[in-house]
Amino acid sequence: MAAFMYNVSRGFILREHSLLLRGHNQFLLDSRRYVRALRRRPVTVLYPDGERETRIKSKESANKTNQTFLKQGRERTDKSDGKHTNEKMRPEVANNRTSHVNEWIKDKLGGLRYEKAPAGDKRLAHAASIGCSRAFRDKEGKVLLEGRRLICDALAAGASPQTLFFSAVERLQELPLDKLQQAKLIKVKYEDMKTWSDLVTPQGVIAIFSKPDASRLAFPKDTRLQSVPLFLICDRVRDAGNIGTILRCAAAAGCDRVLLTKGCVDAWEPKVLRAAMGAHFRLPVFSNLNWNDISKHLPLDITVQVADNRNHFTKDPVSETIPTTTENASWSEYIESDTEEESDDGLALPCVKQQVYHERWAQRSTALVIGGETHGLSLEALRLAEKTEGKILFVPMATGVESLNSAMAASILLFEGRRQLQLDKGHRKARSKLYS
Repeated sequence: MAAFMYNVSRGFILREHSLLLRGHNQFLLDSRRYVRALRRRPVTVLYPDGERETRIKSKESANKTNQTFLKQGRERTDKSDGKHTNEKMRPEVANNRTSHVNEWIKDKLGGLRYEKAPAGDKRLAHAASIGCSRAFRDKEGKVLLEGRRLICDALAAGASPQTLFFSAVERLQELPLDKLQQAKLIKVKYEDMKTWSDLVTPQGVIAIFSKPDASRLAFPKDTRLQSVPLFLICDRVRDAGNIGTILRCAAAAGCDRVLLTKGCVDAWEPKVLRAAMGAHFRLPVFSNLNWNDISKHLPLDITVQVADNRNHFTKDPVSETIPTTTENASWSEYIESDTEEESDDGLALPCVKQQVYHERWAQRSTALVIGGETHGLSLEALRLAEKTEGKILFVPMATGVESLNSAMAASILLFEGRRQLQLDKGHRKARSKLYS
């Protein structure tokens, strides 16, 4: 042992002498290294009588030693100010910090709590299926609304939210938080929302609502005060974009309500919702109605007008006379009967006169029927117009144009009907002042 220590010290002195010639800083570094080497325990100790003592420790004892050193270092750090505390070693510190962050977010959200969707969560996929399938919507009694504006309109009208998915807390703060107390809030990754969203660039907010009942919604007072006694009936309009545009025009024209017959596209299709721009929550929309149900939604003294979006002028619009219903043989091409009995017994078409749209047709309560581009007006619509002494309204068009889009024809006629009703209302007020 003495010989071993002598050789080590001799090597250190020689090394020190050489290092003094190279520089002071390097000498300090190397000296520290040798001092550290002297503190290490040798693997084997040799004695003068030839005995050997092995100093190699087993893995278990080495692990125990490491744990002891870690414990001692942890205790020293805990006694200090705690700035260098390892959170992985102390889970209670991590929990405290997480709780502080959650409390801060909770204060920003007005006390609302949310959960983070784990990996493989299928609730967002289930929500997407509600938007894609009409049968699934009817079965579940739910609708899917996407986007801040549409969700805000639904909440303002009193619709009941059930689940709301959001990609960032900032997106959630853009909504009226006081109306989300009963909803389940779930934070999802934006990539997952982009996968299941129907939009190319999602807005980061998707909500599932209970299917709204139009008779229980609270519509904006300003909109309802500006409404006129004009009712819109969509007769087998099957294009989602057309229905959405028609609903938007009806809300802008101040219609009292919109009625959709069976055979129309579902009013809660995602494409209809986007095209309608919140019209579902500005006026009552009743869907999937038969003609007996439609009569229940209309006043007793109403006049039903039907819209014909075809072109009646072929060559000279001045000399060409407007054909009557009996002279127009093309009616039979797009009028469909629901049963064979109606086709046998109803060979004679209802006698309904035709009229240019800008002539007077809207007086007091008026209903306007818009037919789909594929099948046109149904026989029931013509019978209702004949019964209430209504007329067939058409828009004159240039030569060579076959027909107007259903949504375009509806917008022209709706705003003309509003103009006539407001004009009639002004005349009634003037007469009442004159005779009062």
